[in-house]
Amino acid sequence: QVQLVESGGGLVQVGDSLSLSCTASGRSFSSNYMGWFRQAPGKTREFVAAAFWNGAIYADSVRGRFAITRDNAKNTVYLRMASLKPDDTAVYYCAADLIDRSAWSFRFWGQGTQVTVSS
Repeated sequence: QVQLVESGGGLVQVGDSLSLSCTASGRSFSSNYMGWFRQAPGKTREFVAAAFWNGAIYADSVRGRFAITRDNAKNTVYLRMASLKPDDTAVYYCAADLIDRSAWSFRFWGQGTQVTVSS
């Protein structure tokens, strides 16, 4: 059974940095995309970033502030967030095994971790 477990969320101030991690169990995702999404209150879930073995892709809203990395040996993907803004407040979800890149649809999802940026 595949499980994705996120950690690292919390309450921070505007301009602060925060790192999230997501560790997968049940199978290896070393040759698959892993990614991060977020959902703010009253909004639909949105793509944040995704990492493949040879690169990364970012949403325009986070490019230059967020960095996604992965450690395949640990089956873990990280999201380093800097210069945080109130608009970054959301539940952040980890995802693995890309099904449809045009829709950023993933097969497996974590339970989410809350990030709150206070002004």
